[in-house]
Amino acid sequence: MRLSDRLVQLTAPVRTEGEPVVTSTAVPETRRERTPDHFAAVKQRVHGALLDTLGPKLYDERLDEHELELRVRNSLQTVLEQDETPMTLADRGRMAAEVADEILGHGPLEPLLRDPDVSEVMVNGPNRIYVERKGKLQLVDAAFTDESHLRRIIDKIVSRVGRRVDEASPMVDARLPDGSRVNAVVPPIALDGSSLTIRKFATDPLQVEDLIRFGTISPAVAELLSACVRGRLNILVSGGTGSGKTTTLNVLSSFIPEDERIVTIEDAAELQLRQDHVLRMESRPANVENRGQVSIRELVRNSLRMRPDRIVVGEVRDGAALDMLQAMNTGHDGSLTTAHANTPRDALSRLETMVLMAGVDLPSRAIRDQVNSALDLIIQQARLKDGTRRITHITEVVGMEGDVITLQDLFVFDFAAGVDENGKFRGTLRSTGLRPTFADRLAEHGIPLPAGLFSFDR
Repeated sequence: MRLSDRLVQLTAPVRTEGEPVVTSTAVPETRRERTPDHFAAVKQRVHGALLDTLGPKLYDERLDEHELELRVRNSLQTVLEQDETPMTLADRGRMAAEVADEILGHGPLEPLLRDPDVSEVMVNGPNRIYVERKGKLQLVDAAFTDESHLRRIIDKIVSRVGRRVDEASPMVDARLPDGSRVNAVVPPIALDGSSLTIRKFATDPLQVEDLIRFGTISPAVAELLSACVRGRLNILVSGGTGSGKTTTLNVLSSFIPEDERIVTIEDAAELQLRQDHVLRMESRPANVENRGQVSIRELVRNSLRMRPDRIVVGEVRDGAALDMLQAMNTGHDGSLTTAHANTPRDALSRLETMVLMAGVDLPSRAIRDQVNSALDLIIQQARLKDGTRRITHITEVVGMEGDVITLQDLFVFDFAAGVDENGKFRGTLRSTGLRPTFADRLAEHGIPLPAGLFSFDR
């Protein structure tokens, strides 16, 4: 990765007055006056002096990221020591952190990205930044200098992964170096200033034990899902935006045996597979000449020639659904994917609609036969009103009755348990008492399910 890509437009001027103090302290959900930065002029001098001191070293491709950071911070301390403006140690430390964040990181977003309690950062224009903490949205006392400052940070992010955003292409999906998902929308599409949404990537991928501790799944469901993945069932994880589908897909992927070849296909690489034999592919948008686009559908088709044992698609949202279903039906058992849907039944309807988006004129009965033959299990995920993310349904695809695909719920979230004094749902996933038809198939693969796994009282 070129250092110049990571440090684009660093020499842009820093605002001389009115720059806000960057903290991650939550403030009320109303617009408020921001504290003026009394050291803005000093910060501008320090910023300029630092750039003059380092000069071309910022673009030296022989420097790795750690060496570059070390040089910037050492030079920054030297420049601050030479400045004669009287400042307290706290002010000097704050200024050093903000200038370093501007050059090495993402400006006022950097403290929020470092905060382990923040799971998502939402920038609604240069002056309003929200974060999600424990499932709740909060307005924070941080801001960009102006619209051009926000655009520089957006350009810096998207250029790292070879993408662009401008008036001709005002929407973009990208990712940070740590894998955090980024979406940016700029004018003229964004009417109130550029918008930036960052879904943070967990430094340590969540394991199945974490989901059990959070209450997302129960131990019995974890046991079932492990058996289903090892038994090579085709699984669809469905749910709304931010419901935790990718996290669940990561956990499911962890059950795949080490001796299998896995191909992952994503719009922006997020999956964190721990196995050794993993091939990762990422789609690519068209360039400025409207050429060079590589879609998820093309990657799915290409993956069939790569001798995969498992195909894991981050999300199907268009005609790629047809190729994914064909892969599942042509010997690539054990494939995993996600889709947006509100219920397991809605997930089937969406798959049918997405297959039609492939431009293939198939009758509804043929599509439903494909879906029925391909899918074995649907995992429905939801973000509840209390901010928690829970699996609400474990549903088996049983077969066809006439033109209708038959489903049966194996586990369902118990909403009847109500909420506690803090508004948290008390319920857990409970068995419906139905034994899945694929139990015999798993037993044939040497993965028998415990006799009491589907007891009604679990």
